[in-house]
Amino acid sequence: MQAPGRCCHWASLPGPSMREAASMYGTAVAVFLVILVAALQGSAPTESRLPYHILLDPEGSLELSWNVSYAQEAIDFQLLVRRLEAGVLFGMSDRGKPENADLVVLWTDGDTAYFADAWSDQNGQIHLDPQQDYQLLQVQRTPEGLVLLFKRPFGTCDPKDYLIEDGTVHLVYGILEKPFQSLEAINTSGLRMGLQRVQLLKPDIPTPKLPSDTYTMEIHTPNILIPSQETTYWCHVKELPKNFSRHHIIMYEPIITKGNEELVHHMEVFQCPPEMDSVPYFSGPCDSETKPSNLSYCRRVLAAWALGAEAFYYPEEAGLAFGGPGSSRYLRLEVHYHNPLVKEGQHDSSGIRLYYTHRVRRFEAGIMELGLVYTPVMAIPPQETDFVLTGYCTDKCTQLALPPSGIHIFASQLHTHLAGRKVVTVLVRDGLEWEVVNQDNHYSPLFQEIRMLKKVVSVHPGDVLITSCTYNTEDREQATVGGFGIKEEMCVNYVHYYPQTELELCKSAVDAGFLQEYFRLINRFNGGKEVCTCPQPSVPQQFASVPWNSFSRKVLQALYGFAPISMHCNKSWAVRFQGDWNLQPLPKVISSLGAPTPQCPPRQCPSPASPTIINIVGDRG
Repeated sequence: MQAPGRCCHWASLPGPSMREAASMYGTAVAVFLVILVAALQGSAPTESRLPYHILLDPEGSLELSWNVSYAQEAIDFQLLVRRLEAGVLFGMSDRGKPENADLVVLWTDGDTAYFADAWSDQNGQIHLDPQQDYQLLQVQRTPEGLVLLFKRPFGTCDPKDYLIEDGTVHLVYGILEKPFQSLEAINTSGLRMGLQRVQLLKPDIPTPKLPSDTYTMEIHTPNILIPSQETTYWCHVKELPKNFSRHHIIMYEPIITKGNEELVHHMEVFQCPPEMDSVPYFSGPCDSETKPSNLSYCRRVLAAWALGAEAFYYPEEAGLAFGGPGSSRYLRLEVHYHNPLVKEGQHDSSGIRLYYTHRVRRFEAGIMELGLVYTPVMAIPPQETDFVLTGYCTDKCTQLALPPSGIHIFASQLHTHLAGRKVVTVLVRDGLEWEVVNQDNHYSPLFQEIRMLKKVVSVHPGDVLITSCTYNTEDREQATVGGFGIKEEMCVNYVHYYPQTELELCKSAVDAGFLQEYFRLINRFNGGKEVCTCPQPSVPQQFASVPWNSFSRKVLQALYGFAPISMHCNKSWAVRFQGDWNLQPLPKVISSLGAPTPQCPPRQCPSPASPTIINIVGDRG
């Protein structure tokens, strides 16, 4: 929610005559809006005006389209309701819950239809927003269904409104199955509710033209039967042709089987290590016992797509190499199917289409890992709401590994496991926080995609890259340690950049010796033997035996904030650059960027808020 703007309050009106005048004015406004909406009837917005689309519900009855205007700092939304019952609810909330949400509601009392900007409280009760910031532009019935076109600024300075910003947005929706006599009679607990995650603020970047010698390659599942269970990860092996020469991938896009748009959640294409000269054919669940054991080593990302994402283009000066000497001929496609209705009999051939050229571009693109090493020495105590862990790519590493002209980051994929809530990477130069590389304040581990940056970020030798992740472990009784397991945690930013260098991983972890000092201190403070510091126990076992109180929590957070680190300044296959990387001091940051402060201009006192009465006309199909 946002900081409030200055405005007067209608609750302070002094006398009945003023209230009556306000009521008459509000009625006049409502009548005018009926005329206005009727006058706005016409053809639905063209595809070019609303280039982004996503299905909101598993049944496909709600489809959202939108366009972003950075000049106006506003979004045009079009909501297509294919099977209108008694109304619909749409909006945004911090984590996708229907409570404490910023909403627009279309409903009927049985005789008249209404549209209003609203919000839900912590109990799911709907209230009319006194500041109506969703502007209704058009209502029309079409052969496909009811079309609502409305507009919303990124920020409104309304404390009940959601601030639309870069990164993930959790959309909420609800179906009204019966009339309601008033907006306040609606509670989200009585509706069919759902959520969808999307990046609303797409970067305004011109689409590069593809060269005439562009080839395509489809990597997709072979008409498989989607398992009738809520979650499935499907692995499929693709073998490149023999003697496939070196090419540059310059674009890729999703291939979604028609009718399965709501089931295919995300997909990734990985390349196997070059030394793997043979991988058995496999197409089946990734957790199947029949899956080839070496398939798990195929981890070099070639392409990644998530629900709501569009085609991904490389900059015209760069491409991602695959094929040729030193490159494996084997690729692994991984598709995540999300089937909450447990549908049966759904066949699928979804995947990713690569666009590539044999004319290699000026720069070879690379992918670098930033953040934390996958190690249990980095841990989050249980019952935490916003515990922060930070990983460093130090000036010593970038000075040694980057070319004199530096590198240019154009895309980024943030990654944590289930406890992750926020991720940010900041570039530091000469001790000053210089600019944000990528930030997601509403991050969800269930929605990970490679995102083009709005602006290319240049990193020079001697710069520092700091990646911080915020975690929530309120539902856990034991400490969550770093590692590869889904119940363990990661903090990673896979940055896509050019020109490619030998540096593939630039990450850190707290020095293990200082962590043992922490365990000894906790023992002394508690006057006993809660935490064993002898050589035998593993670090996860030691964390499991920590008595988690305010002291042990604060000291651990302080330790991570001052103790020296072990740096991983790595080439391929975990080979470190030459040098001493242990007991490295934390990079010094003497000036921070700080959070941007919304500017809330004084508002003139508006008329009392009232719903818009709408007259739905058009083709009923």
